[in-house]
Amino acid sequence: MSKGHLVFIGLGLYDEADISVKGLQQLKACDMVFAEFYTTMLGMFDRKSFEHLIGKQIRVLSREETEKGDQIIDAASQNHVAFLTGGDPMIATTHVDLRLRAIQQGIPTTIIHSSSIVSAVPGLLGLQNYKFGRITTLVFPEKDYFPTSPYTVICANKNMGLHTLILLDIQAEKDHYMTANQGFELLLRMEEKLKKNILTNETLACVVARAGAENPMIMANTIGALQKKQYGPPLHTIVIPGDLHFMEIEALELCAGLPSEIKRKIQKL
Repeated sequence: MSKGHLVFIGLGLYDEADISVKGLQQLKACDMVFAEFYTTMLGMFDRKSFEHLIGKQIRVLSREETEKGDQIIDAASQNHVAFLTGGDPMIATTHVDLRLRAIQQGIPTTIIHSSSIVSAVPGLLGLQNYKFGRITTLVFPEKDYFPTSPYTVICANKNMGLHTLILLDIQAEKDHYMTANQGFELLLRMEEKLKKNILTNETLACVVARAGAENPMIMANTIGALQKKQYGPPLHTIVIPGDLHFMEIEALELCAGLPSEIKRKIQKL
């Protein structure tokens, strides 16, 4: 049996103050701390300040190092090791794989959960969480690589009356973060290619920028209107609503600035 222990700790959504008391206690008690910031990014995370707070250095791993996982597993086989991630640590499949590998090698694991974009975006918009379907991610096209699977997910969700949470690509090593504007452009290109008539400039959509910040940007309008807006620093998230309950319509008006003329149009459907 391993003498070590691997603790997965979520940092939350925006800055170092989002971590739970339990997470902070574990960090102060552990021997080594690893982290990755390629699956998501905290908007205002001060690494040096956080290292001073916990009294330890944080070893930030690249995508390749995280996916390989050997450094974390080797360290956790004999030490009390913490692995830090943005959001909730078990949202990314890479982290699930790492936990399974640890368990297979007899290393005890613990998860300390935190706030996640999956729950934060519906909450900020006032949409009902249980009415969301499958989540999808838009990635930056590269040469001949232009995946249209997000469009297929939106179509399937809409057919069931469900909302779609759309995460936007992060290329942390290039400091390249997809904007909501770029996301809408890609979605309309997919519509042009697949022609199922589910996304047009008149389609209702929502944008949440910097969830977890003191003043996140939250907007609901047509895709055409949202494309003309600027949303500031990352991270941005898009939602394509499905069938809306009357309370959700009211929430989009009060929480996300849904124009009254669009509200009336939706209510008549």
